[in-house]
Amino acid sequence: MQHEQHHWETRAVHGGNAGLRDAGSHVPPIDLSTTFPLPDVERGGQSYEELAGGGDLPREGSAVYQRLWQPGVARFEEALADLEGADGSVAFASGMAALTACLIATVSAGKPHVVAVRPLYGGTDHVLESGLLGTEVSWTTPDDIARHLRPDTGLVIVETPANPTLELVDIAAVAVQAGDVPVLVDNTFATPVLQRPIEHGATLVLHSATKYLGGHGDVMGGVIAGPRDWVERLRRVRALTGALLHPFAAYLLHRGLRTLAVRVRAQQETAGILAERMSAHDAVARVFYPGLPGQDPRGLLGRQLAGPGAIIAIDLAGGYDAAARFTEACDLVTHAVSLGGVDSLVQHPASLTHRPVAGEAKPGAGIVRLSIGLEHVDDLAADLFRALDAAQSLTPAASVVEFPSDVVEHA
Repeated sequence: MQHEQHHWETRAVHGGNAGLRDAGSHVPPIDLSTTFPLPDVERGGQSYEELAGGGDLPREGSAVYQRLWQPGVARFEEALADLEGADGSVAFASGMAALTACLIATVSAGKPHVVAVRPLYGGTDHVLESGLLGTEVSWTTPDDIARHLRPDTGLVIVETPANPTLELVDIAAVAVQAGDVPVLVDNTFATPVLQRPIEHGATLVLHSATKYLGGHGDVMGGVIAGPRDWVERLRRVRALTGALLHPFAAYLLHRGLRTLAVRVRAQQETAGILAERMSAHDAVARVFYPGLPGQDPRGLLGRQLAGPGAIIAIDLAGGYDAAARFTEACDLVTHAVSLGGVDSLVQHPASLTHRPVAGEAKPGAGIVRLSIGLEHVDDLAADLFRALDAAQSLTPAASVVEFPSDVVEHA
């Protein structure tokens, strides 16, 4: 059955399921085989060479070994590529494994220089700043990318909406500045429901699939969508390094795509209501949310983004002590890292996900990040406003957590 003519939501439900009906199955099976029978020595060797080099599964041959190809992973990759409008995608064991593969691919091609725009997810920021993978990074603003390009620049990396304070980046403008240099966009916060970066000139799209794509806090994975040449390069890196996605994880992520649209839109509706309500609370110095007035200066909502999403950041007027009290006072909202699941989470980025980020780029000490789930808006509001009241009533003597000096001095 061909689905190209169908609406996005229909393709999300049916993508990657080609051949299931003919095989007598309604849902994708979970194949846990680590090795696959070889037809003969000659075709077995040819299959290995093709797959290890980044090619597709041979029509006549064998999948050889799970590290080279796996049917459930391939189904998820096909479905995600369709949703992002890409030639293909490559799935990995985590979002950081996916990013690592991109960096290895560009370094091995003799292009170790990366131009990156902050803010980024703390893990991305840290691996670039550390140079661990042989990269050299130039940090810049969205409007000044072209000035930092060099002959050995292999990637331009941006995240929009950005983690944790939801800054928006004009992808089309970045692509113009980047010229022939590939642009990688971290689309984890928006998901393809709200934003498809390739349509705006990006080369590669990164997802921490652990978040919205899985959507239930029970599976870890990462995926890169992009053009054919990059798909082959990334498959080759994955085959050599072994950062493969487990078949059961692939099954859960593929299943997550089926409900992605309804989850994201419902979560976004609740987030918009909560962002507006919290803006009026005296304990809040500022709410970061693209749907609020003045937070989309380039007019990207409706042009690049179909909606502002379901992540909110708030800056507590009382600084770190108020942020610590707020997170500890939440009950229905769980104090935990990660995001994008069906239940709401709160965390303090400067202490956790962005702890390794350089001082000048670290989120403020009073900022907390909320991932809004599928709970009823009134129940979430009651919990969050109790926590805001607790943060507002804080006195210096009531502080129970000493903020680390390496975070405070730069926050």
